[in-house]
Amino acid sequence: MTAAVRVVLADDHPVIRDGLAALLGAVEGIEVVATAASGDQAVRAVVGGRPDVLVVDLHMPGGIDGVEATRRVRAEAPGVGVLVLTMLDDDASVRAALDAGASGYVLKGDSRQQIVRAIHAVAAGATFLGSGVAHRALAAPDPTAPFAALTARERQILDMLATGVATATIAARLGLAAKTVTNNLSTIFTKLGVASRTEAALLARDHGLGERR
Repeated sequence: MTAAVRVVLADDHPVIRDGLAALLGAVEGIEVVATAASGDQAVRAVVGGRPDVLVVDLHMPGGIDGVEATRRVRAEAPGVGVLVLTMLDDDASVRAALDAGASGYVLKGDSRQQIVRAIHAVAAGATFLGSGVAHRALAAPDPTAPFAALTARERQILDMLATGVATATIAARLGLAAKTVTNNLSTIFTKLGVASRTEAALLARDHGLGERR
């Protein structure tokens, strides 16, 4: 039997949070292991429990918001996928979440089926954009930015590739299957118009990626 996707659910509204927890908890293949009412709580729950996916709203009271929570989770628990579930569908919110490292973005008005698909996709290391926001995330990329067409996960993989890290090591650090990383690399090469790891790494380094901190 395939293990259930372990989810931490973060939303500051108790009615919405409890309703989503009950809704998702009733779905076969998903287990809500913790809930959080703030960005700080969400980060602590993820770092302490290492779920497969954090489902987080963008508006959070006090402390840190959903964007900053996403950024901290990606830094402190890189193997955990982040799915934003919010009412905000404006360009700035979508871009801020993706730039912070979210792998998925869906709206609270989306169907349960779409939210469940998004959770499974993010858990598998894929990117999922709900139908209500996909056109915003993909519209009019900045032609001066060489990596504008890459998703947050693809940029993360490219950054690691630029340091000379092997595919297996990238997969281990991100908690992904090696095949998933290989598939992402193929997509990256196509988007960048390069034919090899070396070309991709050189391009990334020329634009400041791959710097060891």
